[in-house]
Amino acid sequence: MVIVDIHTHIYPPTFVSLLRSRTTVPYIRAFPDAPDSSRLIILPGEDDPATPSTSRGRPVGPQYWDIVEKIAFMDTHKIDVSVISLANPWLDFLPAHEAGEAARRINDDVDGLCARYPGRLYAFGTLPLSAPAETVVAEVERLAGMKHMRGIIMGTSGLGQGLDDPALDPIYAALERHGQVVFLHPHYGLPASVYGPRASEYGHVLPLALGFPLETTIAVTRMLLSGVWDRFRNLQVLIAHSGGTLPFLAGRIESCIEHDGHLKGEGKLEGRRSVWDVLQKNIYLDAVIYSEVGLKAAVDASGPDRLLFGTDHPFFPPLEDEAKEWTSVNTNYQAIKVGFSGDEKSVHDVLGNNAVRILKLDGIHS
Repeated sequence: MVIVDIHTHIYPPTFVSLLRSRTTVPYIRAFPDAPDSSRLIILPGEDDPATPSTSRGRPVGPQYWDIVEKIAFMDTHKIDVSVISLANPWLDFLPAHEAGEAARRINDDVDGLCARYPGRLYAFGTLPLSAPAETVVAEVERLAGMKHMRGIIMGTSGLGQGLDDPALDPIYAALERHGQVVFLHPHYGLPASVYGPRASEYGHVLPLALGFPLETTIAVTRMLLSGVWDRFRNLQVLIAHSGGTLPFLAGRIESCIEHDGHLKGEGKLEGRRSVWDVLQKNIYLDAVIYSEVGLKAAVDASGPDRLLFGTDHPFFPPLEDEAKEWTSVNTNYQAIKVGFSGDEKSVHDVLGNNAVRILKLDGIHS
């Protein structure tokens, strides 16, 4: 059995240097009350001095950028192959004239990391989404010819106006043309005000447990409503965190579309593809859901042949210093084992075979 981790992040040295050079969000910095601990600040307000220190971004260390630590993590958890990707904030914050060159440097850096461990590492590339569309398309074209790249990772803001922005069409067309999988990952969550005035007392639980999944669901629903998959019927999108809340809410989304008078009046209901059709033909879901209940919803929505194992490393590490194995990873392993009890084929497919097939991981066999 081959095990492939398709949701695992890296902050390569070129990207770390960029974040350390900045003085505004997003950036890496230390705080006066914790000078020995660098923290990654990626959400607005996380660097507010009034915020408890443990809620200011995330502590970062070598596990974020040292590929040797990634390989050690893989070995500890019996992972044969990882498809690494940059994590938020990606490059959305860069001025347009800097983004293209930054993307090229970072993608070359990541491709070089993969080359150090042949057969063990592949990657999703990063796009310069603050740049003009033609610059983005050029990087899609370049990534399609790079040995270790198997798609791209993208946040929910697109070119700044969401994933239903018509300006993304030439980029979607290029991704579809080259068969590049889009790994869709949340970044901004929801406005902090929705969590209430005491939210900072609860660490990162509310934005991570609720904000990220809902951000993802809203972004994908906007893609559906705008007809992205009607125009690009072969565009393949892998959605992080088992689709946010999409598998659970798909029926309600479909019903609301079918009963919307405005959409009917605008002629947008005729000939559209259903949520269910897109889920089963264009969307893949990762298995980073931490329970067999959520896993079952993902399987029921898209099918066991479209579900892929992931860890979300280096996030959600154990809080105990002496721990070697990560509870977050073992929880996902257990959910797959219990969720497919008695169905070894599906267990093997989700843990690796699906990724080998979908991402064309050369020379890897179960």
